[in-house]
Amino acid sequence: MNTQSVWFRAVRLVFLLAAGNCIALFALWRGGLGWKISLGVISGVLFLFFCFAHPHTLAGEKKLASLAHGCSLLRTCAAWFCLEILAVTTLALWSPCSLVIQLCNVGVFLLLCWFWLFIGLLHVAMRSAQVKLPWHVTLFFCWWMPVLNLFLIVHIYRTAQRELHFECAKAELNQVRKESEVCKTRYPILMVHGIFFRDWQFFNYWGRIPAELIRNGATIFYGNQQSAQSISGSARELAVQIRTICETTGAEKLNIIAHSKGGLDCRCAMQEYGAAKYVASLTTINTPHHGCGFVDDLLKKVPSGAAQWIARRYNAIFKKLGDISPDFLGGVQELTEESCLAFHRNHPCQPGVAYLAMMSKMKSARSAPFPLWLGYLLNKRRGGDNDGLVPVESARLEGVPFAMIPETKKRGVSHGDMIDLMRENIPGFDVREWYSQLVQQLKRNGF
Repeated sequence: MNTQSVWFRAVRLVFLLAAGNCIALFALWRGGLGWKISLGVISGVLFLFFCFAHPHTLAGEKKLASLAHGCSLLRTCAAWFCLEILAVTTLALWSPCSLVIQLCNVGVFLLLCWFWLFIGLLHVAMRSAQVKLPWHVTLFFCWWMPVLNLFLIVHIYRTAQRELHFECAKAELNQVRKESEVCKTRYPILMVHGIFFRDWQFFNYWGRIPAELIRNGATIFYGNQQSAQSISGSARELAVQIRTICETTGAEKLNIIAHSKGGLDCRCAMQEYGAAKYVASLTTINTPHHGCGFVDDLLKKVPSGAAQWIARRYNAIFKKLGDISPDFLGGVQELTEESCLAFHRNHPCQPGVAYLAMMSKMKSARSAPFPLWLGYLLNKRRGGDNDGLVPVESARLEGVPFAMIPETKKRGVSHGDMIDLMRENIPGFDVREWYSQLVQQLKRNGF
């Protein structure tokens, strides 16, 4: 915090204290009505100025500046409220103002303070990704409960403040290494999604990760295969996409980063559809190379009629969302242990391609929302650590370097966390920086 900002906030707090007691001050002032009206108008303009004006600093990030302003408004509101208690007490004991004027004075303060608080919360709601919607909704319905509303406001403020510090540090880091282009690899990067998702413009499967890589010099493309298809069907689409990217950009090869089933799709595309000659490296992340055992269990226990009903509903929805021929059951059935074992035997690692397999794991069912907590329990019952969908041992690829994601103290890292699904800042694991380091390693290795 610079000196100018400190002075700005100090002057703002003094002005707010005066504005909150304007009725009493005007009653004590001997000036004429015209002067009082003029001063009131000027005070109103200044109140709005102090409420909405904030410097666009913080490594050039306007969004962060707006979030910082919201947090600042909430802090100022707390300080203003405490000082107002002293002011009201002083006026009650020593002021010649009547009780009516003092009550009107308190009413004006409460109205101004509520407006100030509302604007601060609005800034946080619009700019914070870590203060989730349920907290705002709960506060909206419980604002009139004195103790509960205070708890909710404090929680929202603390969460937003932690996010602000975290994002400011990242913004400053990116600003420092902007010229270095630390993620500018020799070959472009193709990011391949897993099953049941698409590469949409307005909801990126990879969350905030691609933007972080691009900021640091990376050239990013997406698989754009359908959301649910057999491995062979997805591989065919990926092979076309890989060749198209190479022909369009003039790149000799690509670096592929594939998540979940996307890793199987890429292995199939390289072997069965001739994409291997266009691939410099393949990094699989939480990919079930040896299948998901709990899928076997579910397919055995769920009635065929129910499975067909779910498949029809899914396929109908995703046709409307852009899929040409979605195949829900075809995609699921190929994730069984038996199917993946057969696939694994028939799809060995391709010569000339550098492979790397990565995996994370959850610490408990509380580490992720539904359906991952259910998947965790089903997998755990089979006796293995997992990420909520894929067992740790299933992510290993024989003869390929394997690495576990560093564990966090409390919750671990789920299948969804590895693609920044919830856009959540996980204590102990910065997913954006993890991918940045991964791509920097590809660059150091000459890819």
